[in-house]
Formats: sequence, structure tokens, C-alpha cells
Amino acid sequence: MKVFQAMTKDPMTLTPDSTIKMAAKIFYNNKIDGAPVVSKEKKVIGIFTKSHIMKSSIEGINTNNKIETIMTKDVITVSKNQSLEEVWNIKVGRLPVVDDNNKLIGILTRTDLLTNFSDKYKKIAEKYNAIFNFTHNGIISVNLDSKIVSCNQAAKNMLEKKQEDLVGQKLTDLIPDNGIKEVIESQTKSLSQKVKYKDKTFLTNRSPLYKDGKIDGAISVFQDISELEEVSKELNYVKNLNKELDAIIESVSDGIYITNGNGDTLRINSSYEKITGIKSEEVLGKNMKELVENGVFSESVTFKVLEKKAPVSVMHEIKTGQKVLSTGHPVFNDEGNIVRVVTTARDVKELNHLKQELNEAKKLSEKYYSELEKLRKQQIQMDDIIFKSNKMKNIIDLSIQMGRVDSTIFITGESGVGKEVVANVIHESSERTSGSLIKVNCGAIPDNLLEAELFGYSEGSFTGAKKGGKPGMFELADGGTLFLDEIAELPLNLQVKLLRVLQEEEIIRVGGTNTIKIDVRIIAATNQDLNKMLKKGEFREDLFYRLNVVPINIPPLRERREDISQLIYKFLDDFNKKYKKNKKITLDTINFLENYEWPGNVRELKNLIERFVVISEEDTIDLNFLPNTIYNKKEKNNYYLNEIMPLRKAIAIAEKSLLEKAFSKFDTTYQVAKVLEVSQPTIVRKKKKYDIK
Repeated sequence: MKVFQAMTKDPMTLTPDSTIKMAAKIFYNNKIDGAPVVSKEKKVIGIFTKSHIMKSSIEGINTNNKIETIMTKDVITVSKNQSLEEVWNIKVGRLPVVDDNNKLIGILTRTDLLTNFSDKYKKIAEKYNAIFNFTHNGIISVNLDSKIVSCNQAAKNMLEKKQEDLVGQKLTDLIPDNGIKEVIESQTKSLSQKVKYKDKTFLTNRSPLYKDGKIDGAISVFQDISELEEVSKELNYVKNLNKELDAIIESVSDGIYITNGNGDTLRINSSYEKITGIKSEEVLGKNMKELVENGVFSESVTFKVLEKKAPVSVMHEIKTGQKVLSTGHPVFNDEGNIVRVVTTARDVKELNHLKQELNEAKKLSEKYYSELEKLRKQQIQMDDIIFKSNKMKNIIDLSIQMGRVDSTIFITGESGVGKEVVANVIHESSERTSGSLIKVNCGAIPDNLLEAELFGYSEGSFTGAKKGGKPGMFELADGGTLFLDEIAELPLNLQVKLLRVLQEEEIIRVGGTNTIKIDVRIIAATNQDLNKMLKKGEFREDLFYRLNVVPINIPPLRERREDISQLIYKFLDDFNKKYKKNKKITLDTINFLENYEWPGNVRELKNLIERFVVISEEDTIDLNFLPNTIYNKKEKNNYYLNEIMPLRKAIAIAEKSLLEKAFSKFDTTYQVAKVLEVSQPTIVRKKKKYDIK
């Protein structure tokens, strides 16, 4: 399906001269999240979304400003003739559709894509369901115990029973002489057999069902011929059946060759003539032995069937030089004698072509499944990770990229920034996701126990050792990922052993002598300055370079303040659900928290929000609820801005607040001047100006 078949035509648009306020009103009235920005010539020059409105609110931008000042100008567009499968891989929520002149003709959203894919597969399911339920013949499938698994509407009508009365019941209990059990046991077809059910007679075809190459049950297709038997004499019935059989023989695409029990040719269908190039007049009435002797066939499948009294398949060559796959089936009379041999023939070239098409379809299916799994994994990861800053986006993108390789990763950053979260993303994006992610905090385990925890120990290696020994974290992480947090706390003697593991990919348990091969991906992390530790000799240089293959540094929260509000709303929502609350937080409080330094980073913020939810008796959390360590209600030097004001006034507020904080820590104007990096007379003048005591 093409883009133009799924896109929304004549979408709502904005112009560069539209104001932020106008755009917000349009979004609200039309219940949309964004719109393309077009020029007078209707060419796409940008896109404006609710995120821009939120950004303008957070950054204090005047809503009467034109949207062209903050809109996204680097816009990804698609053409109307691109396929939906192609544009699915573009990770954008809404895609403007343009013509060859870059003029807007429509908009395509992720919702449009999902709706069209859903409709496509729904139609396929409905098609197969219609074929199953609207066919004239009754169809019943059974499992290996002959219990009915499914049936179509025709079967329910013929048996005069409801679905719940049929499914789960043994077909042998319903129709004792149905022969389905024999089909399962012999794994052979049973065609055109008559069975009695109450006062009805059914003509049935039964075939075994296979799953993954093993028999999984059987299917019975039957037709009610009761009325036909009552109206017609046996002779007329046979004539009609012969006509039907003739029609079937002529309609099938396989070639059909029929002989009697002596090997004399009775008939061939037109498909056989097309496949082999042999005309009916060349073989009718002739014995298969004669035809083989005359070189018409290289060998006779008919005589093999007569000899074995069972179906036989052979690959033989005919006089035209063509290779044909022939399968012969014996037809027995009531006395058990073969009266007919029905042989089907298929062109090997056609079979090879079909096999090739099947393999290509299978590869395509596997590719789609792999892509869908990849998208699903990434979506799951993104649902648990909240960020808005480009810094964190780059880190998450790099983490997902590193998941596709097996290199050692070294994550650095202050305590609480989310190093473990990034390790989870790397593991879940990797081919090792089926294995374990084992997490070890090297600083939380005593030095005398850490070696045994990491490498395991052998039986009798020390007093109290378990019988049979115990595997360490490296063995438990085999086939998966080992996350070594606070790696800087690792003692030097264990640093040597870890280096050997990285080099040799094997370990030796404490007290043991045998090496154990391991397949583990290492992710290390620390909040320490390893460069200083290297200079002091507290961390091995060779181990550092082994670990530092792909470094990932996570910036502290104060360096990505645009993430703070997103995290606040996420944590507030999580804890409201956890504790069954409905707490809200004021914009003033959020503005203040966005200017706080957060020495404990994300962990400190998360703990603070949880404290809000569980302790606050008010439904709305404001500045007065903040702890004194963050916001001292008795002091005047709590500085934040939450409204638009003249720049000169804002600078004055900032200067006064900064000076009050400095004088609260230092006694002299010389000390304050030094720390603020200005002259001492400037400090004296501004102190007098703002009346700071």
C-alpha cells in the first residue's frame, strides 16, 4: 500500500507568521498535537507541535511571538508513492506528504500506519475465515486422540449440533465408523469413503495433519449425499459421481494418469498432456510395460504400486527429456484387490520454482519478524526511560547501538545519574537479552568476600564452604552480561584477576585449579575520577584500558535541566499509582526544582517525589513542602524566576540573591569579590545599593 492511500488529505496547516498563541488555539480546537508549517506557495518549511508550546512556556517565550522562531525547520517529508513499509522505519510521529515541488498534499501519522497494517491483516484473517465457514462441505479437524478441535458452519449444520457440543468430543463417539483413527495411525489419506450418521450418508475425504514434520491430527472433509441416494438409483449415482470425478480430474493442475489393475492405461487429463507433452492417443489402451519398452517412460510407477500395494513416488524421465515427479496411489475393491492406480505428475521445474518462492517468502517473513522484535525492544526500553535533553538522547542512541556489538563498555558519571539504567538498555538491545544481566556493586561487598562472589569457590576451599562449591557471578552471567558497578572500589589483587578474565575469557574458582571458559559481556561503571587513581597507583592502567573500550559518560542532572520536569511528572505518576494517590505539583515548585543543583542527581529527585506523595496531606505540592536543605522558607535568598519581567529587573533580582548567598558564607567584601570574580569596590557599591546587612 502506498502513502497516498493512508495519509490524511488537506491537513490543518500553519504559516510562519502564525503566533504561538494562535497555534495553541488551533491545536486545542481541532484536538491535534501538531501541524506542518507551509509557505505562501504551500511548500513545507517546518513543523510545529505541542512540544514547542511547552518549550515556549518553560523558557518564558512570549506567546505572541511568531512560530517560525522556535519551529522545527529540518523536516523529514515523504512522497505519496512511497510504500507504507518503507516509511514505517522513519522514527517520526507525523510525516508531511509532499509532491515533486515540495508542496504539502497530506500528513501521515504513526496511528495512520498502525491502522492500515491492522486493517490489512484483519482482511486476510476474514478472508480465510470466510473460506472456512462458507464452503459447502463440512470440515472437521481432530487431534491425535480423535477429539474435535475445530469445525465449520457446514459441519455443524450437517451434524445438527452446536459448536460447544462438538469441540472436545471424540469424532469416533459421534460417528463410530468414520475411519479417522485409522488415518492417524497409518498416516495415509482416505478418499471418497461413505459413512452413516443417523439417517444421513456422508461422502468423506480424510487426510493426516502435520506440524513441524510430525503428525498432529487429521482433517475430515465430508459432503451430505443422503438426498442424492434417495432420489437416484445406484446406476445414476455412479454416473454422476463419474462425471464429478471427471470434472475434478480435469480441473486439477496436477497431471493425472489412471490405469487398471493390470497396468492398462484408462485415461489421462489435460494437465498431464501439458506437463509431459504426451498426447492421450499415444498411451490410451496401452500397457505400462509396453510404454516403458518403447521409451515413452524411463520406468513405471504403476508397476511399483501394484507390487507394493501402497503409494509410491518416483522421479523419472519421459521421451521429451523432461523430468517428472510421479506419485501413484492404489485403489482397492471390497475384496482387497487393486482395481485402479491413480498417478499424479508434477513438473520438477515448477516444484523448484515454488520451493524458491517459498524460501524467499520465509526469508522475508523472518526479516519482518526481526524488525518488529527490534522495534518492540526499543519501544519497551524507551517506555522506561524519561529524557528530553539531546545529551541523554545521544547516550541512549549510543547505548542501543552498542547493544548490537559485544565490546566492553565503561560508564562514568556521578552517583545517582542512572548508570544502571544505561546498562539495562545495552543488555536489552543486545543478542544476549535471553541471558542474565548480573549486577555486582564492588563497593558493597567486603574485600575478603568479593573474590569468592565474583569467581566462585571450590569445595573445601575455606571453612564453611558449601559441598560441591559455588559458582560465582561470572559463571551465573555466562551467555549474558555482567555489570560491575563501582569498579574503582575493586582491590588491586582482584584487578589482576579481572584483567586475566578479560584477556583469556576464563576463570579459576577460589581454591580450585581447573579453568572454566565463560562467555560474558562486561559493562563497568564508576563515579570516581580514575585518572587521579591511575596517577596514585590505586587502579591498574592496563585494566583501565581494557575496560575503557567504549566510554559512556552520563552528565549530572544539573547539566541537563530540561530533563527535570519530565522526570518529576514521570515519578509523580508512578508513585500516585503505587500508593493510590492523586497528588499534583505547582509550576512554581517545578521551576524552583529545575534550578536546584541536585547533588544526588536522579536518585535524589526520585526520593524527593516519593516523599511528597507519601507524606504530604495536601493534594497539591507547593514550595512550602520542600525541605530546608533545598528551600529555606525563612531566608530571602531563595532565587528563582517564574514569570516574564524586564531584563533589568531580573538581573537585579539575580544579583541581590547571589550577593546575599555570598555574604551568608563569607565575612568580608574582599572574600566575596574573590569568589564572585569582581573587584572589591564593585561589591561595596552593590552591597549598599541592595541594602545587604
